[in-house]
Amino acid sequence: MAELLPTHPLEAWSTAFERLPDTVRVVVEPFVAMVDVRLGDVGSQARSRLGVDLPTVPNTWVSTDAGRVVWLGPDEWLLTSTTEAPEELEARVRTAVLPMGGSAADVSAQRIGLRLTGAHARDVLAKGCSIDVHPRAFCRGSSVQTTLGLAGVVLLALAGDDYLVLVRSSFAAYLADWLLDAVLEFSTTHHS
Repeated sequence: MAELLPTHPLEAWSTAFERLPDTVRVVVEPFVAMVDVRLGDVGSQARSRLGVDLPTVPNTWVSTDAGRVVWLGPDEWLLTSTTEAPEELEARVRTAVLPMGGSAADVSAQRIGLRLTGAHARDVLAKGCSIDVHPRAFCRGSSVQTTLGLAGVVLLALAGDDYLVLVRSSFAAYLADWLLDAVLEFSTTHHS
C-alpha cells in the first residue's frame, strides 16, 4: 500500500503569501508535534519529570530545547516539539504527568502555525484582534488566546515585529484569506 504524504491545509495559499510585501510577511510554519497537558501541581516534581519549566504566569510562553511551552490556563499548557513525532511526545509527557494526576493529549493536527513578520505585522494583527499588541504590553514571551478576524487563535509574541499565530486547522483557510485582505492596505501594489 502506498504511503499517504501529508498535505498542508494552506498549501494553496503559498504563492499568495510569497507575493506579500516585506512590510508584512506571512509564512506557514511546518507541522510540529503538539501535546495539551493538564496538571494541577506545577512544582519541582513536574519540572524534573517533564524536563521543562511550565510557565505559571498567565499569558506567557517559554522556549525549550526543541519547541515551546505555552500557558493556556491555570492547569493547562501546550507543549510543542520540532524533534519528536507526535506519538512520541504524547507518550513521553503522559508517562511524566500521569503519576502526578495529570493528562496529556496529542493535538498536533488541531492547529496550524502562521508566522507574521515585518514593520506592519502588528498593524495587521490590530485590525482583527482586540488585544493590545504594542511591545510595551505584548512583548517576547507573551501569549494569549483570542480571536483574529473571527477565528479563535493562540497568539505568541516572538520578538519585535515577529508573531506566531496558532489557528485551528478547520479555520486556517478563513484566516489565510482574512490575512491576505488585511495586508492589502500595506502593499504598495495590490496583487491578485
